[in-house]
Amino acid sequence: MSGFEAPEGVRLQKVLAAAGVASRRVVEQYIVEGRIRVNGETVTELGRRVDPETDLIDVDGTAVQLDVSKRYVILNKPTGVVSSMRDENGRPDLRGFTEDYEERLYNVGRLDAETSGLLVLTNDGELAHVLAHPSFGVTKVYIAKVEGAVTAQTISKLTKGIELDDGPIAADKARLLDTSRGSSLVELTLHSGRNRIVRRMLAAVGHPVTELVRRQFGPLHLGTLPVGKARELTKIELGALLTLSRRDSGVAAAPGEQQENE
Repeated sequence: MSGFEAPEGVRLQKVLAAAGVASRRVVEQYIVEGRIRVNGETVTELGRRVDPETDLIDVDGTAVQLDVSKRYVILNKPTGVVSSMRDENGRPDLRGFTEDYEERLYNVGRLDAETSGLLVLTNDGELAHVLAHPSFGVTKVYIAKVEGAVTAQTISKLTKGIELDDGPIAADKARLLDTSRGSSLVELTLHSGRNRIVRRMLAAVGHPVTELVRRQFGPLHLGTLPVGKARELTKIELGALLTLSRRDSGVAAAPGEQQENE
């Protein structure tokens, strides 16, 4: 037996090629060009080895998922479905949208049963933990149909801030999309994860919500995905989501804090 020991880890270009970033030859060019970082440090040596289980890698500033067993799905949740994998009261839940996937998926945050729209399903517990944490402040965009004619003054009030029972709140952005036949469409952008916050804000300014849909969650957009349909994230979407989650992955959630129920 010789005293030679094989170097630890796997070559960086092999790992990234396996992750679908590019061919080994192209990845090697990326390395030479200084476009790849490992744990925040730029790598320029072709012989660099990494541990796919622990090292964090990004290409051109976009995070790469090395674990091919992780699954990321975007769902356009219909109304009437609770954000749970098994509802104790027998109501329709998320199991019907995860049956086609071998992995056991879980929802990131929640939407009320009467709220439709974008919900992320994944088996990446670390990502779900960070993105659902209230302190992380992921931006969400909602379209609300409300009673009455919303005025410019009301839109201004929503962004300047209003007082609710559990403290003050202000929308990051608000705009009036349409007003007709005694109702209005309002777009709200928020990073708060407080319970039913969109409905409570609009009720507080005199415009109760009759329909509510979440169109955006962080870098993810619902786009043309039909209600009740799910699809896997594209590589670009996944990279953006991972980059967002790693930006502040040091946030630790206290038990019971991961609530998001708009």
